[in-house]
Amino acid sequence: MPNYTVGENVVIYPGTVIGDGCRIGDNVVLGKQPALSPRSTASRDELPPLELGEGTIVSTGSIVFAGTTVGAGSILGDQSCVRERCTLGDDVVVGRGSLVENDTTIGARTKIQANAYVTAYSTLEDDVFIAPCVVTTNDNFMGRTEQRHALRKGPTIRRGARVGGGAVLLPGIEVGEEAFVGAGAVVVRNVPPKAVVVGNPARQIRDVPDEELLAD
Repeated sequence: MPNYTVGENVVIYPGTVIGDGCRIGDNVVLGKQPALSPRSTASRDELPPLELGEGTIVSTGSIVFAGTTVGAGSILGDQSCVRERCTLGDDVVVGRGSLVENDTTIGARTKIQANAYVTAYSTLEDDVFIAPCVVTTNDNFMGRTEQRHALRKGPTIRRGARVGGGAVLLPGIEVGEEAFVGAGAVVVRNVPPKAVVVGNPARQIRDVPDEELLAD
């Protein structure tokens, strides 16, 4: 017998792997195949099954696509969505209503709070903090020109970096290790490690104090 719990009205597609101790809430969809438009730039390769690590919680109304791996002890909040070909480490939190788009990697212990948008082709390393309503982007041409295909890339957010509520990160930028992006900032260029940046466009005002840095 499976050693996990499943709520009401749950759809689990064939092949989905659910680890011991997982808790699946009501109205969840697991292992969904993507429905792509004819003009979509996403890969159309056959997807392997979804895998949920031990002790993961998938909350009410969440959707997790095929081809994704979620590490042990993670929590996907109510009405969150994780698209195909994503890799989430152990103890990751994806808040209520947040969307993690395809081909994204999220490191262990990273926290994404409510209603954040993590665009496709992004990288978030370990211990990253994403506040509510953060928006990331991956296409400077917004769907125009063939040039965009080679340049399409989400942000890279290095270990321990923090991004404040409502901040906007432009395509391809890097937020350095332990950096701090203030609430509402619009990040148009790379942020150095341990820098505190604020404003539109974001500018550095100081360094993160030593007492806020993660232990090595």
